[in-house]
Amino acid sequence: MPKKVEKAAKKPAKKVSKKPAKKVAKKPAKKAPAKKVIKASEGKRVYHVVKREDGKWEVKFAGGEKAIKLFDRQDEAVVYSRKMSEAQKGVMLVHNSRGKNKGRIKSK
Repeated sequence: MPKKVEKAAKKPAKKVSKKPAKKVAKKPAKKAPAKKVIKASEGKRVYHVVKREDGKWEVKFAGGEKAIKLFDRQDEAVVYSRKMSEAQKGVMLVHNSRGKNKGRIKSK
């Protein structure tokens, strides 16, 4: 005669609380201040100091094709651009020419 297999007694299901879990307030991480993107549409004149392929430095407007003025040294171009940007209430951006920061812009 076959033996009867007893069924295991079912355990009652755990009661699930419908209350939301307590949220732990986290302190916001300190972030570096975001760099402001300067656009010509803000009404400011933007002067770029860029190194050309022939080794000279040029000062030109943002989006402009022609150079305003050419210089043999970067520091001369920066001084001229700074004077122009202060007189016109504009902004000067200097493009790096070499090293790991090639192509990066720093605003002054």
